Amino acid sequence: MGASVVRKRGTAANGNHVKQPSTQKKVEAPHSALLSYASMLSLLLACPPFVILLWFSLVHMDGSILRTWEFLKVEGLQGLVKIWPSPLSLVAWKIISGYAVFEAALQLLLPGKEVFGPISPMGNRPVYKENGLAAYACTIIAYLLIWRLGVFNPAIVYDHLGEIFSALIFGSIVFCLLLYIKGHVAPSSSDSGSLGDPIIDFYWGMELYPRIGKSFDIKVFTNCRFGMMGWAVLAMTYCIKQYEVQGRVSDSLLVSSVLMLIYITKFFWWESGYWNTMDIAHDRAGFYICWGCLVWVPSVYTSPAMYLVNHPVNLGAQVAWSIFFAGLVCIYINYDCDRQRQIFRKTNGKCTIWGAKPSKIDAVYVTETGETKSSLLLCSGWWGLSRHFHYVWEILAAFFWSVPALFSHFLPYFYVIFLTILLFDRSVRDDHRCRSKYGKYWVEYCKKVPYKILPWVY
Repeated sequence: MGASVVRKRGTAANGNHVKQPSTQKKVEAPHSALLSYASMLSLLLACPPFVILLWFSLVHMDGSILRTWEFLKVEGLQGLVKIWPSPLSLVAWKIISGYAVFEAALQLLLPGKEVFGPISPMGNRPVYKENGLAAYACTIIAYLLIWRLGVFNPAIVYDHLGEIFSALIFGSIVFCLLLYIKGHVAPSSSDSGSLGDPIIDFYWGMELYPRIGKSFDIKVFTNCRFGMMGWAVLAMTYCIKQYEVQGRVSDSLLVSSVLMLIYITKFFWWESGYWNTMDIAHDRAGFYICWGCLVWVPSVYTSPAMYLVNHPVNLGAQVAWSIFFAGLVCIYINYDCDRQRQIFRKTNGKCTIWGAKPSKIDAVYVTETGETKSSLLLCSGWWGLSRHFHYVWEILAAFFWSVPALFSHFLPYFYVIFLTILLFDRSVRDDHRCRSKYGKYWVEYCKKVPYKILPWVY
């Protein structure tokens, strides 16, 4: 059976979804309305040109912000127009479309067991097909095979990287507009509706679980199969490009890329757990999530390795292995945090955490359709140290795959800084959402686990 949305309401006799009047409560935002709106507009306007400026600085300006600034100071706005590659490149669109079709086919055709997502605010429960790890293995093997067999040289991807990013920027904006229209005219479930402003609707999205037909989940495709898979593909591309040019892959690029690939392997190993996170279960499909995964993830998340292609650093065996093992430990602890919570949820709390019975809170809440539900909140193990302790190790892992670039320039560390800001903001949003959902039970949980991210600090 293909993935579908198990519904409690709003399904027509023929199985098609029908639009229901929105009954969603308006919950006060964790930030002021003015600040939220200003941030949203700033990101809508700044993110697309930033992607191009980041690529241009890392590839053509030796990673120097100062050189890029001097160029723009002389050229002005016309300078940005000059460096912006054409979004109409035929080569770029062939690469993007071929990759997208391949990943969509894997998502649809590879076998996988059914996995249920969390119950939505409107009482729906999505069903997914768990085949991400198989799709990841197929992607890696296929990419290496077409290179070694001479069918396609991945170095071409690097050579047209600016054009690919430019095409993705504009193509993904069109994609988000189509999602906006779909949310108005053909929503996939009752977890949809306008937030009262077209710009907010475009940015945050109209639907929580948009699908094409019954089986093709759009957010799984944008977040997991295009964005995360694209991160892995580009990490390999950068190594292949350096090998093609220099006859070897530097230890710095190898450490950076391998750590990224291990982290992404961990992600696909745990993909069904990701379907319970804020990205999938709470954030709607709009510019913030979908454009971010289609464009921001492949461009910004790969930026440390992108820099190292033309600026290899000779770390030496001792330093390289030290960085690698430190990064490996961070990735493992990040994984183990998620593993603990997943086992706790699967066993309904009937398990051991660090050799002991888990400390937990039985929380009762009411959905927006009036149904009473219950959840277990884990208060021990890694989750007893802070409410988002896994963020610490995710940030540290990102630092260790950035640090092979050493400290000549700031830009290879932009991803670490961005990730830190993103995760700290997400912790605030998640705490606010949980407080709104669980009420007094969340207050009790926060007394048991008082720190948001850093134990004894924050």
